[in-house]
Amino acid sequence: MSPSEPDPGLRTLKKQRTRQTIADVAIALFLDRGFDQVSVAEIAAAAEVSKPTLFRYFASKEELVLHRFADHLGEAGRVVRGRAPGLTPLDALERHHLERLEARDPNTGLTDDPEALAFLRLVYETPSLSAHLMDYVDADTRALAEALDPDGGVGARLVAAQYMAARQVLAHSAWTRLAAGQDTNDAIRQATAETAMAFALLRDGAAAHGF
Repeated sequence: MSPSEPDPGLRTLKKQRTRQTIADVAIALFLDRGFDQVSVAEIAAAAEVSKPTLFRYFASKEELVLHRFADHLGEAGRVVRGRAPGLTPLDALERHHLERLEARDPNTGLTDDPEALAFLRLVYETPSLSAHLMDYVDADTRALAEALDPDGGVGARLVAAQYMAARQVLAHSAWTRLAAGQDTNDAIRQATAETAMAFALLRDGAAAHGF
């Protein structure tokens, strides 16, 4: 690399910072005024970038919000693949979910962070965001099914779909209680009980297929 050429590491860092700035500005505007009341042009202006630049980082307005879920893509599949010897896939997934509840991971719906609660409200109560979130759920479902059965058997696909549906219900249930003002300690006790119920139901159906 010649002295006149920019450092690739610095160039990457600058892109990451620009992407984060755009997303942070967008979410702040959405939380303040509502998703449908904020235009892409307003976001670009507030982030001090052009609209074409914004769309180089985010393919759609919805992605400005939902990119926060990207870090969790494939998580269930990774948990199943990395489980300890002797642990069934559902045992590993239940243990992981309980650990995430204990850590107050917003992805479980259980968080005492007001900003995270407001962010989840934005997602759950904005129809276009809820609809686009299902793309992430579908991708997670396919990854989990492959981890359960690389041959793509229908049993694995059914179990994966049921698990992902249960996870969504558990997260929404936990968020709903906290958003309504329930004490966090009470919420985690109830979320833990609901997790046990969900996995008991999942096991009843999955056992016949060896999962």
